[in-house]
Amino acid sequence: MTDPHQIRKGLAGVVVDTTAISKVNPETNSLLYRGYPVQELAATQPFEAVAHLLWHGDLPTEAELADLRREERMHRALTPAVRAVIDGLPLEVHPMDEVRTAVSVIGAVEAAGSVDGSGSVLDASASPAENLARSIRLFAALPAIVAYGQRRRRGLEPIEPRDDLDYAANFLWMTFGEEPHPIVVDAFNRSMVLYAEHSFNASTFTARVITSTMSDLHSAVVGAIGALKGPLHGGANEAVQHTLAEIGSPDAVSGWLDDALAEKRKIMGFGHRVYKRGDSRVPTMQAALDALVEHYERPDVAELTSTLEAEFVARKGIYPNLDYPSGPAYALIGFDTLTFTPIFVASRVTGWTAHILEQAASNALIRPLSAYDGPAERHVEGYVPDAAELAVARANAERAEEALGA
Repeated sequence: MTDPHQIRKGLAGVVVDTTAISKVNPETNSLLYRGYPVQELAATQPFEAVAHLLWHGDLPTEAELADLRREERMHRALTPAVRAVIDGLPLEVHPMDEVRTAVSVIGAVEAAGSVDGSGSVLDASASPAENLARSIRLFAALPAIVAYGQRRRRGLEPIEPRDDLDYAANFLWMTFGEEPHPIVVDAFNRSMVLYAEHSFNASTFTARVITSTMSDLHSAVVGAIGALKGPLHGGANEAVQHTLAEIGSPDAVSGWLDDALAEKRKIMGFGHRVYKRGDSRVPTMQAALDALVEHYERPDVAELTSTLEAEFVARKGIYPNLDYPSGPAYALIGFDTLTFTPIFVASRVTGWTAHILEQAASNALIRPLSAYDGPAERHVEGYVPDAAELAVARANAERAEEALGA
């Protein structure tokens, strides 16, 4: 018989709800978005089409994709309110703090007309249509936020978006101020598709918990960003790049790995809580990295990453996850290491908001139980309950006895 109080640390193996958004197919070890293998989507679809798929359940028709692109391009620009709050932050803050704060400001501005004089929030139960519209606006705004974060740390002004570029190309344009090569656009688009969604991971579950309280969409996304900031969840691609920089060259891999394993250091970019036979997203991202290596004529990057991978797999039998090829890919494109996780936010906001919409459509407050292992009931010395408290205690005791008798 199963112990009803069995503890599963980290909720490992616990199924808490159903979802139609994504799953890992155990037979093929493949991540599916609404039934489609993600590698097929990354190879054939623009990121906007994948966003539509996550929100609506099907890939868009040409007309639907055109409508989404038209709506997204209307909300690409960095607004004065968002720029002001980013400019007010110290340059030393982590870019994830910029992104989290910017999303909170966007939510506050959008909710400003939905709060009465007493401060009571009136939009917590926004309609599905309104939440979808908010999702699209966030999707559109995040590239400008992420791009400006990198530019201001380099002492540069923001770059206005271009209406003639698709999502991925415009993201790169606003970051670097030059029209990107098609190879670079394709590699970046593939990464955005691969990072867009991954079932009930820590940040997505955080968003669903917040949504279950009937809080608003932006609060749920802010909470998800906070969860993604943690290095055990979203910071791994940054850690991969730091590792590669620390090692320096293929000749140093063996000695570095000797020391790291002896010190029981966690080698980021390898292993995954879900995938036991290797992350199915890696081959697609590795192909994108290979294309970038050739485009930028950087065989040294390929030699270092392949040497570390081969050595680590041989020693530990643990395979790379998506963060391993994406870190050096983003570095080759020109992104600062600190920008890697904010890029993750810009991608995963599509999955988060799809889950927020799904949670809100069939909601139940997420409130798990805990097994208490603290001291037994005890009382403050000298405390004497008054008559009202004694009456309540007696009534509670009687109800408990009646429940046991029933």
